[in-house]
Amino acid sequence: MDSIINKLTEIEDAASAIVAHAEDQKAVLDSEYDKKRRDFDAALEADTQARIQAIREQLEKDTARTLDTQSGENTASIEALQKEYEEKHTEYAREILRRITEV
Repeated sequence: MDSIINKLTEIEDAASAIVAHAEDQKAVLDSEYDKKRRDFDAALEADTQARIQAIREQLEKDTARTLDTQSGENTASIEALQKEYEEKHTEYAREILRRITEV
């Protein structure tokens, strides 16, 4: 009878040791998982920020190029209007005077 009780005690001790070891392993695995998750999150955040920065820089370049193009077009239009005015301002003045005096 004592040998059965001793065997049961040994089995219970072994089971307790296995459970304790499993809990220790679980804690280690949880720690490793948390570290890997934090590393992944940090890498993902860095990658996302890099992509956002690249998109922002490209957008700024495109905007600057568009503004330069529009500025050039506006300058050309203004110069064309000034040239036309300089060439035809006497005609315009006469036409205005004619319309006023017709009434």
